[in-house]
Amino acid sequence: MNATAKHPNHTADSLSNQVRSAVIWRSGSQILAQLVQWAATFLVIRILDPHDYGLFAMTGVVLVFLNMLNGYGLASGLIQKPDITPRDIRQLFGMLLLLNGTLALAQVLILAPAAAAYYRQPIVADMLRVQALLYFATPFIALPYALLSRTLDFKGQARVNIIASVASASAALAGALLGLGVWTLVFAPMVLFGVRAIGMTIAAKSLIWPSFDFRGSASLARYGGVMAVGQLFWFAQSQADVFIAGRHFTPHTLGIYTESLFLTQVFVSKVVPPLNEVAFSAYARIQHDRAAVALAFTRSVRIIMVAALPFYFGLAATAEPLVLTVLGAKWRETASVVHLLALAMPFMTLQVLLQPACDAQGRPGIGVGNGAGGAVILAIGFLIGVQWGAPGLAAAWICGYPLYLGFSLWRSLPVIGTSLRAIADAIAPASLAALAMALVVTLIDDVLPILHPALRLLILVSVGAAVYGGWLAVFARPILRELLAVVRKQPLAPV
Repeated sequence: MNATAKHPNHTADSLSNQVRSAVIWRSGSQILAQLVQWAATFLVIRILDPHDYGLFAMTGVVLVFLNMLNGYGLASGLIQKPDITPRDIRQLFGMLLLLNGTLALAQVLILAPAAAAYYRQPIVADMLRVQALLYFATPFIALPYALLSRTLDFKGQARVNIIASVASASAALAGALLGLGVWTLVFAPMVLFGVRAIGMTIAAKSLIWPSFDFRGSASLARYGGVMAVGQLFWFAQSQADVFIAGRHFTPHTLGIYTESLFLTQVFVSKVVPPLNEVAFSAYARIQHDRAAVALAFTRSVRIIMVAALPFYFGLAATAEPLVLTVLGAKWRETASVVHLLALAMPFMTLQVLLQPACDAQGRPGIGVGNGAGGAVILAIGFLIGVQWGAPGLAAAWICGYPLYLGFSLWRSLPVIGTSLRAIADAIAPASLAALAMALVVTLIDDVLPILHPALRLLILVSVGAAVYGGWLAVFARPILRELLAVVRKQPLAPV
């Protein structure tokens, strides 16, 4: 036997250690970066008005739409590709430059005036023209991201994300204090993208000459194209509510709704995506071992939902004191909307975990089909719910997302190689613990005397943490042991 050959178990252990390290660096840095950003964000929210956030949400629809076409699907294709050459890298860079330059021009010349006319808000056009500068940073973020992700090297990305988050948070807070109003929300992301572009390029040493000779890149373009189509359907489902509401609501009401959504989606939009990035890279490494993919997916669902479910159930139970404490009295209207939206977020969290496992096995079409179904289901719900204001849109989430998730599970689980029973068994212990926690917190809240919102929130969170942790310790000890094993980098027991 060749002396350099590695035993299969050694290779599996090495990949497992790489994944653990990647999760720690990617999620850990994300949490640290987000803590910095959240601290600044909540301070800025207390300074700015709902009207400002409503206007920003209107521009967000256009930005999210064009970002679906900015080439990150091509970058994912480079990650998924078993072997790459320097020419592949240069071709990807050339594609990214062309795509994003075209998107910037389209936003300035076409979409900016069209959006302003649709929403009947002239300032939206001015904001979008300035925000077009974001596209020039994207190629210098997407390319190094792909190169570093191929090797599960998230340490460099982690450092860059932290620095960029601090810079963006500082810019946002400075803008709010200087009275820039809605322009604060425009400039802060520009600082974030600019710092990330410089830092990521340095971390990956990816400053190269682009190639605009795209011969031989058909497979990369095809994979990226399918991913982009899937992202377009994701856009349709994720932005349909703001697109529809922006035409019916005032900027103030839209701001109330979008910030309610921001609060309830903190976990699924800020914590889960970096874990999905690691998961996609890991699944791609074991894509030919279907049983290993199924095992990894089921385990990731179990671990993530252990953290997600108490967050959502707790958010629903403590919406009012949380809003008053974190956002302030002028945002009181968001409490009832947050309470409703939190109940839909567990379904969304499980939904977004499906696509990386399917994409990494070369089946991005599954995500495309799921997204198409979700776009139809949710858009119909939003068109109906908008008639009852922000609470009506929240109710549409509660009714539509279980249907969307059911459709996606039916199509995705056979590809991943696991079953609905396995997924239900994985999340059942955390679901029961979170439900018990929410019931106890609600009962305690009903009997508490009138207290300052911060003190009331502290009591409820403490009770909830004790109930949830105690329930898992009594009825679900294997899950706690698994979590400890992950943190301590110990071998995981077979499922």
